[in-house]
Amino acid sequence: METKDILPLITVYHRKLAETSLNFKRSLYYSINWNVRMLGIKGEKGVGKTTLILQHIKETFDNPDDALYVSMDNLWFKTHSIMDLVEHLYSKGVYFLFMDEIHKCPDWTSVLKNLYDNFPRLHIVYTGSSMLRIDNSRVDLSRRQTLYKLNNLSFREYLEYEGIASFNPHSLEDILKNHVKYAMEITSKVKVLKYFEDYLSHGMYPFYKESNTDYHIRLSEAVTQTLESDIPAVEDVTFETVQKTEKLLMIIAESVPFVPNVNRLCEALGTTRDSCLKMLYALDRAGVLCILTAELKNYKKLVSPDKIFLGNPNIMIALGGKTEIGTIRETIFANQVGATNALQYPKKGDFFACRKYLFEVGGAGKSFEQIKDEPDSFLAVDDTEIGIGSRIPLWLFGFLY
Repeated sequence: METKDILPLITVYHRKLAETSLNFKRSLYYSINWNVRMLGIKGEKGVGKTTLILQHIKETFDNPDDALYVSMDNLWFKTHSIMDLVEHLYSKGVYFLFMDEIHKCPDWTSVLKNLYDNFPRLHIVYTGSSMLRIDNSRVDLSRRQTLYKLNNLSFREYLEYEGIASFNPHSLEDILKNHVKYAMEITSKVKVLKYFEDYLSHGMYPFYKESNTDYHIRLSEAVTQTLESDIPAVEDVTFETVQKTEKLLMIIAESVPFVPNVNRLCEALGTTRDSCLKMLYALDRAGVLCILTAELKNYKKLVSPDKIFLGNPNIMIALGGKTEIGTIRETIFANQVGATNALQYPKKGDFFACRKYLFEVGGAGKSFEQIKDEPDSFLAVDDTEIGIGSRIPLWLFGFLY
């Protein structure tokens, strides 16, 4: 292989890098240890994984050609080998490779292992679908890599991305203890309730700025691509199973929050219980659904869900399903809190977080009646700028990352 053979890849790389802005960076950017020899970043379509790694390249390398960015869905790889490409780069002293859409590479775990083992000076950064399961793959990458997950925009990030205001994130424990103080600081600078409403409608994926009125159409298309492209790339499924998964998603979208009867779902889909659960949990890993179970969620042990939400309110609108305000409130709580904390389905209330904190979600007039005698219990209330005691504004849970 010669340099002229990889010019199509270099041209795409240079074009993308030139168009990459450094004005706004996702919070994960500052948490990543970029010095490890191999790191992975997984996440849903459209959350900004490509931008994240291009920003790192642009900030880090004085000479962009000391590194190379490639997307594994580039048609160039239909007739060329990634191993031959790296052999050429390595011989030229290029030791930093950024691989986008790694799940589009056949036998990607073996490829990464061989690159890591055979090129000892090579640094690899890859991105892939949020469905990637390193621990279940045939090749053990856990000893070789660090893996991160990029979630959809938090409400805090949305405010910064819009250029409205910049604030620090807070842990769940900090918010529970100091929510009045934080809410007073934030609301003194921002009319949060208006912006929170906008965020719930269209602000959870960075591409909303370029999409404008087509945003929900593009988001719906991204969900479809996840089902029709990412699932087959990561899971060993047939075309028929993909079609059944699409049907399953629309059944849930029209009924959220969905309290599933798995046997009835199986009948409606014409499939087995195991296949139905596999589809549900695949959609959960993809971020299209949010599954709640009484025990801690375990992708190696697929139990019947106790409650199912769509992944976030923007997806609810994009799929044209039910968008009742109560469901939107519970969905955004699950999305924002569940991104950084383990959630379970409780016997009382709506959510059990970190095996300790019980939450009931509702409007400004919500009472403690359902959880009044429970320890460590809180209300997450909408339409409220500043809370009091154990009543916490719902929007403030958007400041966890």
